Amino acid sequence: MTGERGFATAATLTSAANAALGPGHEPVTVDRLRGGTKKGVYRLTFDDASTAIVYVWDPAEDYWPDSDVDLAHPFSHASGIELFESAHRQLDALGARTPRLHFADRSGQYFPADIAVVEDIPGETLEARLWRDPAGTDETLGRLADALDVMQRHRASRFGKVALLENDGKSRGRTCEGLVLARAVDDLDEAAARDQRIADAHHTLAEILHQRAEQVRPRSEYGLIHGELGPDHVLVDEDANPVLIDIEGLMFFDIEWEHVFLRTRFGERYPRLHRGGLDEHRLSLYELAMRLSLVAGPLRLLDGDFPDRAGMLQIAEYNLQQALTALAGPAKADGLPPG
Repeated sequence: MTGERGFATAATLTSAANAALGPGHEPVTVDRLRGGTKKGVYRLTFDDASTAIVYVWDPAEDYWPDSDVDLAHPFSHASGIELFESAHRQLDALGARTPRLHFADRSGQYFPADIAVVEDIPGETLEARLWRDPAGTDETLGRLADALDVMQRHRASRFGKVALLENDGKSRGRTCEGLVLARAVDDLDEAAARDQRIADAHHTLAEILHQRAEQVRPRSEYGLIHGELGPDHVLVDEDANPVLIDIEGLMFFDIEWEHVFLRTRFGERYPRLHRGGLDEHRLSLYELAMRLSLVAGPLRLLDGDFPDRAGMLQIAEYNLQQALTALAGPAKADGLPPG
């Protein structure tokens, strides 16, 4: 997107607030929360000190240069109210905690974009809690492990986005590992075009990817995964319960994909979330694929006007170094850089 971005204001969100919470709910203040790359996230504060969160899916809120949503591709841009509503229904049915949905609208009657009003969870993200009080997170991590176990035991005979399978659609690709390999090769090519260190190792990294893919055996059942479940995508409510957010990427897929991301993001706290029975060959392939994705993706995001450029460069550099460890042996999995 080029030009100046226009964001929501108290005046433009009043109609949606009234529809969600009843007449007379006019926001006194509106704060656009930092960190989102695909949708706008706003905290509304009303004159009685109550609050709500508003999600806005609008091109002005999406910083990704290629933001087309293809429901049939598990790795396409995970953004949009259709994905959100389907994911929310699925998680709610399983008892996995997410912010309560007050109101969702696609008509444009209340706001000139798709919009949802949800419960505001006061307090911190799990990421902030892990930094501030790591010893005090054991209960929340245990409950998160229980929620993940429920999700991963919920099986389907086909893989794909929940919104697609909900309507009996069929995903592109024959296997999860085939899709991961194809995406990893694309990410490798893209990263090599942007950084000489990856370019120098391109041939060997491509060989390693294909060698690891050849070790993966066929599978016919898939578990429910969040897709990007880092501690920044988990809020902690007043009862220490984990609350999942940024759920649009919810899909049935190899649960090893989730666990590689969990291991990458939770680092030394990952053993609390580990489960037995994971396929080591899939983990090996998906580990390297994830690292390459976390190089190419942040660098691609910086083609646009995303404001936190230093943070994205740090993520890309760290994961580039981790990807290169595959040249000497299994990649290290000790989380993203601090900060």
